[in-house]
Amino acid sequence: MVRTLQERDLALLTIMAPEFSGVLCQGSGAAYKSLIPPVANHYATSAEDFISRISRLNYDDFSYLIDLMLSGEESLHCLSPEYYSLLENRIRELVGPDIARKVSARYALECE
Repeated sequence: MVRTLQERDLALLTIMAPEFSGVLCQGSGAAYKSLIPPVANHYATSAEDFISRISRLNYDDFSYLIDLMLSGEESLHCLSPEYYSLLENRIRELVGPDIARKVSARYALECE
């Protein structure tokens, strides 16, 4: 599901990637449609950096992203399995295994 990033989304992207300077993907030139993939694929320099960046979000902001993941509005298909595993672990830590399983099912569906 394609979405246009809103002010809250841009604020969250700035928290996770303070160096963020515009809504266009440097690789494709297209506007970002999600938050997690650009953080993973354009800003994080390693798996450890990725987890550090997503861990900057507070519970409410991370829950907002989880809701978007579950609705299909936050795309996960561009995440490598390694980075997805880190994301899944963070979800499990914050909101529990049931929600982590639901997000995993969404990830599997997107990656078919």
